[in-house]
Amino acid sequence: MKILGLTGWSGAGKTTLMVRLIPELVSRGLKVSTMKHAHHAFDVDKPGKDSHRHREAGATEVLVSSEHRWALMHEHRGEPEPSSVELMRHMTPVDLLLIEGFKRDPHDKLEIYRPALGKPLLSTGDPSFVAVLSDAPVPETQLPLINLNDIAAIADFIQHHWQLYPRQR
Repeated sequence: MKILGLTGWSGAGKTTLMVRLIPELVSRGLKVSTMKHAHHAFDVDKPGKDSHRHREAGATEVLVSSEHRWALMHEHRGEPEPSSVELMRHMTPVDLLLIEGFKRDPHDKLEIYRPALGKPLLSTGDPSFVAVLSDAPVPETQLPLINLNDIAAIADFIQHHWQLYPRQR
């Protein structure tokens, strides 16, 4: 399974890019999964639901399943947050795992960079970055620069970088 991160400062458009890029890659015959890091407390469960009650009662993991999907919720219960590598072990292998966030982890990454945000490049001096995606010129980088709005060009770069070509069906 190939792994590629999409990272950038808050407000750079990581999620917007992700939801535009996934269908482009899937239309090219690739199986794609995603993993996202959240910097804040979040919950995929709802108070009052059986699964929520199980977690509130102290269960470390709760798996909910139906004919359409399943979800596994894991409570850290005071344990440290796992790394992206540890979390990847729970993913079913696909052609490409796109990771949103985890900007300090060692997997290859594309930086989504908008100079208008007034933030520095994350990719400077970090060899895990393989390209910069921007809506403006970025003279400070030596990495390949791809127009943030050219989804086909970004998908081309990803396929070329990882030699990802769909299997014959």
